[in-house]
Amino acid sequence: MTSYVSRFRDGDKDQKDLLGGKGANLAEMTNLDLPVPPGFTITTAACRAYMRDGHVPPELRVEVTLAIREIEDTIGRRLGDFHEPLLVSVRSGAKFSMPGMMETVLNIGLNDASVKGLTEFSGDERFAWDSYRRLIQMFGKTVLGIDSDLFAAALDARKTAVGAATDVDLSASDLRVLVQTFKEIVVERTGREFPQHPREQLDMAIEAVLDSWNTDRARLYRRRERIPHDLGTAVNVVSMVFGNLGETSGTGVCFTRDPSTGETGVYGDYLPNAQGEDVVAGIRNTLPLSELELLDPVSYDALRHAMRRLETHYRDLCDIEFTIERGKLWLLQTRVGKRTAAAAFRIATELVDESLITMDEAITRCTGDKLSQLLFPQFDSGAARQLLTRAMPASPGAAVGEIVLDNAQALERTAAGAHVILVRRETNPDDLQGMIVADGVLTARGGKTSHAAVVARGMGTCAVVGAEELDVDPARGEVRVRGEVLHAGDTIAIDGSTGEVFRGEVPVVDSPVMVYVSDGLDAGLAAAADPEARALVTAVDRVLRHADHVRRMHVRTNADSAEDARRARARGAEGVGLCRTEHQFLGDRRQYIERLVLADTDDARREALEALLPLQREDFVGLLEAMDGLPTTIRLIDPPLHEFLPDLTELAVKVAVAAVPDPKDVALLAAVERMHEQNPMLGLRGVRLGLTLPGLFALQVRAIAEATVQLSQAGLDPRPEIMVPLVGSVRELQLVREEAERVLAEVSASSGVPLDVPIGCMIELPRAALTAHRIAEEADFFSFGTNDLTQTTWGFSRDDVERAFFADYLQNGVLTISPFETLDADGVGALVRAGAEGGRSTKPGLHLGVCGEHGGDPESIHFFHDVGLDYVSCSPFRVPIARLEAGRAAVSRRSSAA
Repeated sequence: MTSYVSRFRDGDKDQKDLLGGKGANLAEMTNLDLPVPPGFTITTAACRAYMRDGHVPPELRVEVTLAIREIEDTIGRRLGDFHEPLLVSVRSGAKFSMPGMMETVLNIGLNDASVKGLTEFSGDERFAWDSYRRLIQMFGKTVLGIDSDLFAAALDARKTAVGAATDVDLSASDLRVLVQTFKEIVVERTGREFPQHPREQLDMAIEAVLDSWNTDRARLYRRRERIPHDLGTAVNVVSMVFGNLGETSGTGVCFTRDPSTGETGVYGDYLPNAQGEDVVAGIRNTLPLSELELLDPVSYDALRHAMRRLETHYRDLCDIEFTIERGKLWLLQTRVGKRTAAAAFRIATELVDESLITMDEAITRCTGDKLSQLLFPQFDSGAARQLLTRAMPASPGAAVGEIVLDNAQALERTAAGAHVILVRRETNPDDLQGMIVADGVLTARGGKTSHAAVVARGMGTCAVVGAEELDVDPARGEVRVRGEVLHAGDTIAIDGSTGEVFRGEVPVVDSPVMVYVSDGLDAGLAAAADPEARALVTAVDRVLRHADHVRRMHVRTNADSAEDARRARARGAEGVGLCRTEHQFLGDRRQYIERLVLADTDDARREALEALLPLQREDFVGLLEAMDGLPTTIRLIDPPLHEFLPDLTELAVKVAVAAVPDPKDVALLAAVERMHEQNPMLGLRGVRLGLTLPGLFALQVRAIAEATVQLSQAGLDPRPEIMVPLVGSVRELQLVREEAERVLAEVSASSGVPLDVPIGCMIELPRAALTAHRIAEEADFFSFGTNDLTQTTWGFSRDDVERAFFADYLQNGVLTISPFETLDADGVGALVRAGAEGGRSTKPGLHLGVCGEHGGDPESIHFFHDVGLDYVSCSPFRVPIARLEAGRAAVSRRSSAA
């Protein structure tokens, strides 16, 4: 028989699949004898059964009763008791953190009778009625589906009526009136009274939390974060402790290190006389955690002790929610905390220095995605700027864009190609769509642990929060600050590292980390403006050096010019994995290929080839010189024929409208019509073009050979590799290889320079992958072209489908991410694996690489490591990211093998 309830004492932190992250960590803290209120977890198995059957498992009600009675016996109070009532919270808790996406209900167990008992028990009438109004407000929104704005408007109206500045200023009698108003809203909106039976409240709240797993916003968040939809959420039922019992009580969130910078110290937010939702909702601006030491030094010391113990136990930054009830500290939640990219690198290396983790563990905590965030530009410190206000930096970066005040504006303007900054009083989970598309987020309220801060940090989006001087008025489309009025559509700039907000555009410059990866450690340190930035550059350097030390795969770059090659080499590239020679024929050179394609005599073809040879040779001289001593894979010309011909429609119109058509245009039109293809991406391109146009591949091979000779005679060490594109048959490669070897032999003989140039091919067609054992007979190496392999496996035309239906496919769960962004491991990956195994079954030492855009994608790099590829090749910008991920892949594989 399946058990759906687990007491905190029976679980541990390694049971996140069953207990969710929150439940597993509550269990862990309980077993560490830390002050956790008694409670239990309804497991994810119950949620999955609920999703499957459409109703709560019948056994769950019985198990909840037994667990509730155990809490009652432990605490000595009963749920719904008229004199000393037990109140509980019901909180979601999935395996993976989904901040603000699912539901929480506090103060369950209060009704018209027990609110009086709570008054007697606490000795605080105001507290009791405040707790009751919170229950109705939260229950009404979460469980009954009532628009939260109705409750917020009633609350604001009451404060206005009595002249109260904040919620705390409302008296007990004010709150009694407000409770009655809230109950009337419930009746008006649902047609039923607010439920008075505590067990009915509990059962309804549990079901509402289970339902929240599949809300639109939760599904959107999971799609963005690629969290599976079938995991389900756990539900945590915890006895209430109260932070709103006067000035000796309060609630807060703290971090064992600064989640923005990684610095050690005291970081967090505290609100006296408040409940936890007040902090994360951002509806009241918080005090820094250091203020708690002055207000309640005993609780502060207890909290600091718990923080140190948890960080030591988890060996990582911990995010802790706590409540102080009349001087008694309670821990409500802990988890390994979300952090910015900068904090990730600093924390990892500092934990190494403190001997809490190893360098292997450190690189597993510093992802390529986080490194990429550190490579983005930042504001130019020397540029003129107009400061509007300064607030709390919540997620670093520099963002410039138009003001938008809601989701609709954000989506509309970004769809039009604009960059936007989402400006809100405070964000809530309903703002997720706008936050996803925005370049930055700015709020008037909230702290570093508010919804805006946590979600923005998780997404790597620049954010500034708690800008108290902002008066955000969505109804009028205005933002007022210090007497200035800004409107939706006006441009602002926000600095998530300093909290500064500027009017108008501010120019950006390379970050110190970008300077470091481009120009070296000394240059990066010199570009750092302060000790924090220098510490970050040093941390990134240590992590990358260790990744280079442990990784098995090499990292090459995709480079079509000497400039690209030099840039990539400076960033750590160990060769060129793909030079796309067709890019060298764009612009003014296109006419030479056009003449070659349209040549109708041997003399005309020879003239076209002779004109191209010196141009190609100089291209390769520059590229091979930039990569001196490193392998340089040069792909022979690949693109479809139509890219080098005049547009058929334009040419036909030109001939048709001319009074007397030019004979050259008429002849050209006839040639273009003869060569026109309905589907050029699957037509005359790659190896097919080389075999169809005599001399084209031979020209390129000769240019490579002559460039190699020229550099060798100059004392350099050029190492070209010739790659044949779009091979589907071993005979195709055999024919090209024979021609290439003939040309190489001729150049070697005439120059006296030995030429040992590897000749390989791309594996970018399913047939090539499935017949790799035969193709390997003629290949010195394989390079998987995963862009075309994805297109030909899925039957997708990348240029068309991404705008045509990918959005619908992602929305409906057909895809969780574009297969052109991250490799489709099940389909395309199976062909890569088959190609690798097939090739090496013929040639055990066959060199294998990948040169599609997946070569710079972190998740794909781990797959390529597992398949056994020797290198990945990516854009120059992503070389440092690939170096890091190749190291992480090696460590992960070693750890799993152990």
